[in-house]
Amino acid sequence: MEKNEIITLDITDITNEGFGFGKYNGMAVFVPFTAIGDKIEAKVLKVNKSYAYAKIEKLLLPSPDRIENDCPAFGKCGGCAFRHISYNAELKAKESFVKNAFMKIGGFEAENINFLPIEPSDDIERYRNKLEMPVGVNAEGEMYCGFFAARSHRIIPVNDCLLQPELFSEIARFIVQKAKALKISAYNEERHEGVLRHIFLRKAANKQDGGLCCVIVAKRKVPEFNRLAREISEQFPQITGIVLNINPEKTNVILGEKEILLYGKADITDEMCGVPVEISPKSFYQVNTKAAEKIYRKAAEFAEINKPGGKILLDLYCGAGTIGLSMAKNAKKIIGIEIIPEAVENAKANAKRLGVLNSEFICANAGDIAALNFSKKPDVILLDPPRKGCDEKTLDFCAGLSPARIVMISCNPATAARDCKRLSELGFKVNAVQAFDLFPRTKHVECVILIT
Repeated sequence: MEKNEIITLDITDITNEGFGFGKYNGMAVFVPFTAIGDKIEAKVLKVNKSYAYAKIEKLLLPSPDRIENDCPAFGKCGGCAFRHISYNAELKAKESFVKNAFMKIGGFEAENINFLPIEPSDDIERYRNKLEMPVGVNAEGEMYCGFFAARSHRIIPVNDCLLQPELFSEIARFIVQKAKALKISAYNEERHEGVLRHIFLRKAANKQDGGLCCVIVAKRKVPEFNRLAREISEQFPQITGIVLNINPEKTNVILGEKEILLYGKADITDEMCGVPVEISPKSFYQVNTKAAEKIYRKAAEFAEINKPGGKILLDLYCGAGTIGLSMAKNAKKIIGIEIIPEAVENAKANAKRLGVLNSEFICANAGDIAALNFSKKPDVILLDPPRKGCDEKTLDFCAGLSPARIVMISCNPATAARDCKRLSELGFKVNAVQAFDLFPRTKHVECVILIT
């Protein structure tokens, strides 16, 4: 096989990156935006020793899973991976991503784990409660907003993302329009020049508490941004707070350290699993509220938190405390650990608002919890790490506490399987795994794992 060669390929599987997979003369070939059952002519783009990448040249025989794409940015922006297949086909693929990760990366035997059926999302469009949209300038010098192309920082213009509420798209377009009028320049990442970097929006899903608008800039221009905030608030009364976040660093990190409140209040309040949640720009909060509530209910079920006697729950990577607080009424004590100070303050405020007296929230890195003194060991440990998963130090310490149960919530099946393998080496057993679709039409899938 050579670069630029045209080959005929049958797609037999989908990888966890969303690529279709087929074999040509015994070599694995990966082709994006294909479906299981497709027969295609493909142009080879890159050849490695044991695999190759290609793109569709011609669809010879479409898969029964194929549907019409309804987004003009699909295939260009790095967001959706599955707008070309049915939702049932997407769910089936994601279920296999999780199972394969535990078998291939974790080294587990499928028959030794109870793999529960994937839980679909109630909504597959307009489900996100958060928007992060970079701002750029096109070849003609016109400012625009959109999303990064896959594996790059090239901004693809997007007028209306179908995963976002329509209101978000309207606000983003309005901000760009007004920024042009106020002569606020767009930030250029390569040259580290310009001002307006990102548009960041959040909204409450279960409470009518309006929305939060955060404008991320490389430097502050006082009169222009005060006026911009005033115009946003007048045009969109749903927005109850506007924050200016200043990020002068040459970095891929979106939010900077310094924030200035320009209008209203700097956070919003939502409700998840009956828990009022205070959300600031830096707070972690699941982007699909309805689907997240399903996950938290399953986590509580796995934790057996409602059994008589009450349990001590250690909630690592607790964010704004949502998961732990949703279990607080049936627990003896909730101890939350989170590294982001603002999120810890949100968690404390959420507990106070809920009247939860049996909770404690500590600002610390999960990897440093060995330095903390627990008067009584936890009965249940809840792990909800970022995509990179847990480090060995954290896992070793958790195992050393000998909890009856560990419940892991993971947004990355690969690191979840790796971490579960480590826990199994430390004497624990992976009992059950269930996939949850929090991010329909994208390649991402969450899972909840019961470990005893």
